[in-house]
Amino acid sequence: MKQSICIIGLGYIGLPTSVMFANHGHRVHGVDVNESVVERLGRGEVTIEEPDLERRLNEVIDNGMLTVATKPQESDVYIVAVPSPITAAKEPNFDYIRSATQSLVPYVKKGDLVILESTVPPRTVADVMIPILEQSGLNIGEELFVAHSPERVIPGRVFEELISNDRIIGGVNERAAEMTADLYSTFVKGKMHLTDATTAELVKVMENTYRDVNIALANELAKIAATIGVDVWEAIQLANYHPRVNLHQPGPGVGGHCIAVDPWFLVDIQNVNTPLIRTARETNDFMPRYTAMMTNDLIAERPTKRVAVLGLAFKGNIDDMRESPSLDVIHYMNEEGLQVNAYDPHILTEALPEQCATLEETVEGAEAIVILTSHDAFAELDPEPLAQQVANRLVIDTKNCLPRERWEAAGFTVQVLGNSKH
Repeated sequence: MKQSICIIGLGYIGLPTSVMFANHGHRVHGVDVNESVVERLGRGEVTIEEPDLERRLNEVIDNGMLTVATKPQESDVYIVAVPSPITAAKEPNFDYIRSATQSLVPYVKKGDLVILESTVPPRTVADVMIPILEQSGLNIGEELFVAHSPERVIPGRVFEELISNDRIIGGVNERAAEMTADLYSTFVKGKMHLTDATTAELVKVMENTYRDVNIALANELAKIAATIGVDVWEAIQLANYHPRVNLHQPGPGVGGHCIAVDPWFLVDIQNVNTPLIRTARETNDFMPRYTAMMTNDLIAERPTKRVAVLGLAFKGNIDDMRESPSLDVIHYMNEEGLQVNAYDPHILTEALPEQCATLEETVEGAEAIVILTSHDAFAELDPEPLAQQVANRLVIDTKNCLPRERWEAAGFTVQVLGNSKH
């Protein structure tokens, strides 16, 4: 049965989800507090970079299946897809969740379904959302149904993974979970795994914490490998041939709206019982400083401190800078006294003072080129003209994404994070 859906938050998850439901016959009303975002979407202009989003968006805007505004409207289903960040003290910030939930209270009616998609600390539905929704006067679980179905997609492949990935669906009761599964079955081909809301919240945070701990291990191994003259990338590849080993890859830090944030949710709940999770987070949080220090050491004898940073997004081939380690690397480079120019072909708006409009401007006179994001555009660069622009032919590849032989043939020394072999 096709339903009317109101989706709060039109960012990297809410917008593609709105478009997907509208593409599949539901009437969707998208809500965002950013008036500029609403105005642009209303004209069919995409506000985030995602393959096929512009075509899909214009289709549903033109046929009237998707409307956008700054306030909710009465619907059958309400989906909350707003940020759930942490504070400077590494504690959960529930402000967006509270505000979004509060905005629904005047509109919900008997028989409606409210779904939280945001990744949140366990018990957010029970302790944050439900007390607010009870202000509607409706009985939760009998008259108003509430569930948590966390997004599990990756930027750059959102539409594909919305369809193919399994979904964890946690309801306040069995009826709420079943209603949520029925809704998502409109387009989801993966399996639906039904549970309670708090378990679903924990599962999503567990998934990202597992990855964070694994990356922290890879980063520690990278430091060891650099000390003993081993290529950690080769060593990890060989270790992963073992049928029960799945080491992740090192890097200049961990970014994005999930992995760099979610483990702190668990530390906040049980600080004394989470030393491993905390240490992994601190290990990965240190990598931007480590990268800046490594860069400074490698050009210590050079006449200038000019560095060209390539990559501001937290992941390759996207425009998402949320929690990007590149921003921290640049911060620590500035602390080291380095003169930074930065460039990212996917980020066209000026996001920070060091950002340059062109690659040529970025690398001119640089003592080192530092690759921080594995964009395909960087792997495909021709190093020959760059060799004529830099002051020193040194490239520091923290993502192991460059064709090393090609750069070496152009006269560059290639320093790969976790690889001291030359």
